[in-house]
Amino acid sequence: MQHSATALELARQFWELMATNDFTRPARLFSEGFVLDWPQTNERIRGRENFSRLNAEYPAHGPWRFELEALVGDAHTAVSRVRVTDGVQSALAISFFEVSGGCIDQITEFWPDTYTPPSNRAHLTEPLKA
Repeated sequence: MQHSATALELARQFWELMATNDFTRPARLFSEGFVLDWPQTNERIRGRENFSRLNAEYPAHGPWRFELEALVGDAHTAVSRVRVTDGVQSALAISFFEVSGGCIDQITEFWPDTYTPPSNRAHLTEPLKA
């Protein structure tokens, strides 16, 4: 019996392949019906080719770097927190992976923007980073 990759394993492999900046490589992990959802902008990217082209055509100042900060999951679902930068622009991605049959079926991804916290709670909080 052959081992089918878990969501946790596939999510880790996905980010490793994204770091190559050859965006056809991570797309090989996708099922035939793969979709990537970006709820914040109400966009769905359907299929390997659209995923690869979208990433290759995205404006960048240099190669993309991905720092995997957290990854949790099991056989069928995984969640990652990744810092993404091209050396000029940087962002945080929270990605939810759904897997079946050893392939990634869906990724739902959130790209939260940072903002200055309200001053009325400053007495109860501290910065995450100095």
